[in-house]
Amino acid sequence: MLTSDLLERFRSRAPGYDQRNAFFTEDLADLRDVGYLAPQSLLDAVRNQRMLARFAPATALGVNMHHVVVGVARVVSAGGDSSLDWILDDARAGELFAFGNSEAGNDQVMFDSRTRAEPQDDGSYLFTGTKIFTSLSPAWTRLGIFGRDDSDPDAPVLVHGYLTRETPGHRTAGEWNTLGMRATQSFTTVLENARVAPERIARRLPVGPSSDPYIFGIFSNFLLLISAVYAGIADRALELGGEAAHRRTSMKAGGRSYADDPDIRWQLADAAIALDSLKPQIESLAADVDSRVDHGAAWSRLLAGTKTRSVDVARSVVESAIRCSGGSSYSADNELSRLYRDALAGLFHPSDPESAHATVASHLLGPVSTRE
Repeated sequence: MLTSDLLERFRSRAPGYDQRNAFFTEDLADLRDVGYLAPQSLLDAVRNQRMLARFAPATALGVNMHHVVVGVARVVSAGGDSSLDWILDDARAGELFAFGNSEAGNDQVMFDSRTRAEPQDDGSYLFTGTKIFTSLSPAWTRLGIFGRDDSDPDAPVLVHGYLTRETPGHRTAGEWNTLGMRATQSFTTVLENARVAPERIARRLPVGPSSDPYIFGIFSNFLLLISAVYAGIADRALELGGEAAHRRTSMKAGGRSYADDPDIRWQLADAAIALDSLKPQIESLAADVDSRVDHGAAWSRLLAGTKTRSVDVARSVVESAIRCSGGSSYSADNELSRLYRDALAGLFHPSDPESAHATVASHLLGPVSTRE
């Protein structure tokens, strides 16, 4: 699907989207035309998204959210539950899904919600609350949301459902004027008694951590697809760093190429060594999700660690490429400058470094002692 001609078109548009702070409308149309919104295995998706991010990081990050939702439906279906097969059918028909679950100040992430979900007599729910970082805001046709139903105070539940674009009760708010990943146009979404029909309610789960396949599908697809996007940014940065090293010459060394400079060679080699570790980590876990390998309690550690590692490596590789490229990379028009800004966005995606380290420590050492 991602031909070289198509990818080069994406790359040629990326600077303009960034400069104008504009949504990737043309990229999305091209992706829809080639069937890129249709369901893919997670292994295929991480490979394709990594390639796309190498040419247009913000486009890849935005489309990621669609593939997360479709990936969740694939995980649920693979377990013998057909209740979300309509998501797969919609994706094949060209519908665009977005992921509207993040909330300001909610460090419980998917285990609790500030959004109110009120049950109705017909089985539908009315959602009222505010979601942040809703990528694909200008274009989504289906929005995954969740909220808390406190109608039984002794047994509150988290309700997950999918809003359609034509449903009243939702609006965008604020500005999307960010440092990087500008083309995602990830506006805040305000829900005001937005109705989700009974047939589009995906889950009703107790507040707190859950082993339900739906929640596993969210975490596994989100974290691995995010990892793939930042690995793709690092791929391009390393490529640009190598090109700059061959292009630049040293007066001190009598006009020799910087590609012969031992310090430059060490920096780029060190970046490549770090980057080479990501492919087996991301792809092996994606294949394990596809084949339903049971890592038990280790899944959280493996997924959170992969995302943290991928983002850290991407930022480090971009910085190394900048160091090897000289002052020209400090220009706002330079591709490496944009990649550096895009890479910083990885700090803000769940799981953040603090949460990831807490997850891994809990798996290694058990919970923190409550003894005084």
